[in-house]
Amino acid sequence: MSIHTKRVAALTMGLATAGLMMTEPAQAKVEGDTVTLGSAVSITGRYAVNGKHTKNGYDLAVKFINDKGGITVAGKKYKLAIKYYDDESTAQRATQLAERLIQQDGIKYLLGPYSSGMTKAIAPVVEKYGIPMVEGNGASRSIFNQGFRYTFAVLSTSEQYLSTAIDLAAQQAKKAGKDPASLTIALGVRNEPFALDIGAGIEDDAKRYGMKIIISEKFPKEVSDMTSFLTKIKALRPDIIVVSAHTVGGALFVRQMNEQKVNAPIVAMTHCEAAKVTDRKTFGLAGEGILCAGQWAPQLSYKDDIFGSAMDYANTFEKTYGYVPPYQAAESSASVLVYADAIQRAGSFDTAKVRDALAATDMQTFYGNIKFAPTGQNIAKPMILRQVQDGKYKLVAPAAFADTALNFPRMMK
Repeated sequence: MSIHTKRVAALTMGLATAGLMMTEPAQAKVEGDTVTLGSAVSITGRYAVNGKHTKNGYDLAVKFINDKGGITVAGKKYKLAIKYYDDESTAQRATQLAERLIQQDGIKYLLGPYSSGMTKAIAPVVEKYGIPMVEGNGASRSIFNQGFRYTFAVLSTSEQYLSTAIDLAAQQAKKAGKDPASLTIALGVRNEPFALDIGAGIEDDAKRYGMKIIISEKFPKEVSDMTSFLTKIKALRPDIIVVSAHTVGGALFVRQMNEQKVNAPIVAMTHCEAAKVTDRKTFGLAGEGILCAGQWAPQLSYKDDIFGSAMDYANTFEKTYGYVPPYQAAESSASVLVYADAIQRAGSFDTAKVRDALAATDMQTFYGNIKFAPTGQNIAKPMILRQVQDGKYKLVAPAAFADTALNFPRMMK
């Protein structure tokens, strides 16, 4: 355990039983000319990779907003800052730290953690205290069907993640003169809220086209072997393979799929960037032709006054951090932009007024259009699909955004 983690553990011990009472909406934490936001993110643990992307996205947005003069509230300029804690990739710690940020540190604006599970754990806390939370990494639709009023998500919800892959398969079937209802699907998802919601979305999509799911597998959270799933695929030869198993599971799927020489005309998955499926030192050519669900891509035509275009953001992020930004970073940066915009429109640091300003958001950022449904999810931005072609991600769907033709069917390399 790192020194930082030990300090966090010591600071947060006992919070679960503190018996803290509900407080009324209050003024945000402002010290001098600085407004401090708070976030518990996964610096260590199984979500550490995407936790890093989340934090980098937050930090870059704060830097750019501050470099452009900060935010203006009631005629005065303010800088932004973020207070972080490491949630160690556990929901219990995330909940404790949200309590700490609000009750002990006096933070009244929260940015979300990484993952649907962590976000779902924190949402009742911010609701309890009437503290707004803007998040970009909790997509599970189960977060948004409980009547929460203080959680706002800039990203598309989970049931939409791989729907475009089913649409693409249907389109290809029609081009070949086949009935989409004749297609079969192999579905594999991690047994956790985010992936289970993706699976539920695929089930709905399959019914829409009359397709049959002939293999349905739920992987354990710490999956170490997908042989059973792949053996079934090899025997039944589905037309479509859809997988959501987070970073480790995604990498395992690509590696074992290649080892067992399993394939299908359409192979689609989540978490491609985090699993590094384009890394030929690790996977060789195994990632070629895979369709990767994404919330965002640099090729999109969105823009804003802080970062410029989506490509401008991507270039800036890569120059700053040394790697191409995955969508987890982009949606995190967008979360900060939305917060800054809402605080300025509220013209006040009162949390209730900022919450109402968030609810009225209707804006475009480099990440996409953002407008919240009454339940808090973004209803203005579609999901995209990128296909790995020659070791690079190429935008192939939806058609309105595509800049590259789909390689179909996926060919074994």
